Amino acid sequence: MDFNFEIDHFIFERVLNEGEFNVASSNLELESTTTDPVNQTVALLGTFRPPSPNPGNLDGQGLTAIIRIERTALPSFSDGLTVISTVKPVGSTDIYSWMFGWLKPSQDRPDVKINVICPATDVHIRKYSRQRVHIVRETPALYERIVKPYIDAFPSSRTQWIDEIISGRSEAEKILYRSPPEADPFGFLIVPDMKWDLTNLTSLYLVALMLFPSIKSLRDLNHSHLPLLHSIRREAVNVLRLFVHYQPSYYHFHVHIVNANHTGLLGMTTGQAHMLDDIISLLELDEPTLPSIFQRMTISYGLGEQHGLFTAMKAAQAKEQREGEDGS
Repeated sequence: MDFNFEIDHFIFERVLNEGEFNVASSNLELESTTTDPVNQTVALLGTFRPPSPNPGNLDGQGLTAIIRIERTALPSFSDGLTVISTVKPVGSTDIYSWMFGWLKPSQDRPDVKINVICPATDVHIRKYSRQRVHIVRETPALYERIVKPYIDAFPSSRTQWIDEIISGRSEAEKILYRSPPEADPFGFLIVPDMKWDLTNLTSLYLVALMLFPSIKSLRDLNHSHLPLLHSIRREAVNVLRLFVHYQPSYYHFHVHIVNANHTGLLGMTTGQAHMLDDIISLLELDEPTLPSIFQRMTISYGLGEQHGLFTAMKAAQAKEQREGEDGS
């Protein structure tokens, strides 16, 4: 559905990602009651009431929406401090001083980037809500019993936007690279990720999407997919960082491509981001006739309490722990 609402038609309900943020394990809990200063983002929940009748909203009710606001990268300071309008001293000690500063308004340099999800589902709301994150250990058995059925049950509508891009019906003008037909069945394309502001190369963020849905996640990769992974790496240069998420946001295999100097992104967290070079190396060491290393290994990662897998995975791990203690 095309976005045809004005921002000032957004009816605010609440902030999703404010309040406590916890990283928890069996014997450690770290808490902060402030918004994440590294990512500098805020997620707002509300509704859009279109100014005119909308085909997707026949009952006249507002459409649930999430608005994510994030700071854009700092402007170029090649001309010195000319972009700063005013400063306010805060403090000093010895040779150090610090102050607040305000940038001059500029139509060429937006202050924030605004991302809108509308209509937003309950899954989106849970994803962008601030929540405790627990470390889980996903064994091959737990993957087969809990995670794989969860992935297989995902409705195709959740990745419809990918089908639109691949078919050329959406964002055709934004496709930066598309592999030739002879690359099938492991072809891919590269497009800008919505996290990039499309202007600042320091914050460059692209995504390589596989053209076919046969690979859904890291677990599905095997030795036969090495040509695909090599090809994706070949299209990137040495100043780019390539990685794969597990668990991913959507179950259609993709590779994140960012500027190697772009730090602080939440998606680069250890345990979630797996470097493409490491994935390739593991598969190259794999015996082609055996099940893939990613089907045999235990993968540990952080899982938020609002994630659809959380309840089942924590219950399974608690049961394994009890059985282990009883057997010791």
